[in-house]
Amino acid sequence: MSGGRAARALSGVLLAGALALTGCTASGGDSGDDDKAAGAGQQAAAPEGAKDAAGSQADTSGGRKRPKLTGTHVIRTATLTVRVKDVPKALDEARAAAEDAGGIVGNESTSRDDEGRERSRVVLRVPQDTYEDVLKSLEGTGRLLDREAKAQDVTDQVVDVESRVKSQRASVTRVRELMEKATKLSDVVTLEGELSTRQADLESLLAQRASLKDRTSMATITLSLTESARETAERDDETTFGDALTGGWDVFLTGLRWIGIALAAILPFAATAALLLLLWLRRSHRKQGNNAP
Repeated sequence: MSGGRAARALSGVLLAGALALTGCTASGGDSGDDDKAAGAGQQAAAPEGAKDAAGSQADTSGGRKRPKLTGTHVIRTATLTVRVKDVPKALDEARAAAEDAGGIVGNESTSRDDEGRERSRVVLRVPQDTYEDVLKSLEGTGRLLDREAKAQDVTDQVVDVESRVKSQRASVTRVRELMEKATKLSDVVTLEGELSTRQADLESLLAQRASLKDRTSMATITLSLTESARETAERDDETTFGDALTGGWDVFLTGLRWIGIALAAILPFAATAALLLLLWLRRSHRKQGNNAP
């Protein structure tokens, strides 16, 4: 009995030690991978620097070109406010510019203010390499009122997430290997709980990596379009047949109303005059009758 207890105790100690070693190896793998990534970055930086130097020397002889940065991850966002003559037309042009550049059209909203001016807001997602071209195209749709562009360098964050994903996958693999070797139910239950936790952490890291990839590969442009006041006034001044007919009918009814008011005001005087005229005629008729032979 004492030998069985000693064997179970020894097995528990070995399992705890294996899990601790797995966790330490995973955390150590993060730092190790970071060091490897940093070393690789330094090794890659030297050739790239040499290439840039050679390129700059070559450019001095025949036209200077802007060097392209490689290995960087940047999140780009921009907000534009443009005043246009025709909001629906400008909105169609913005959609076409984004789709032609390989992008997509996101949320849209349209409203009209108290003065009757139409306003539209649309969110566009375009690839990074066509970002500047699309911005210039959108600015050319009308009069630019406001522009705000932001660029956030997340290269370190991308490298860190990639390293953590690699280490976490290795950690999950090691726990699965321990589960295959486990013979006791208690050990299997413990390892299953540990595996579930590490898989959840891995899924979270994968979601972070996917989000970073989406935001660094596609730039976001929020475009606000507003209609000019002059175009709105000209549109309001345009008179249609229906407007003319409605206005004429209103004038006709107004004339009838004023005629009725005038007749109502004259009626008491007309009635009094008619009564006096009737009395005078009757009196004159009596006088003529009395003077007759």
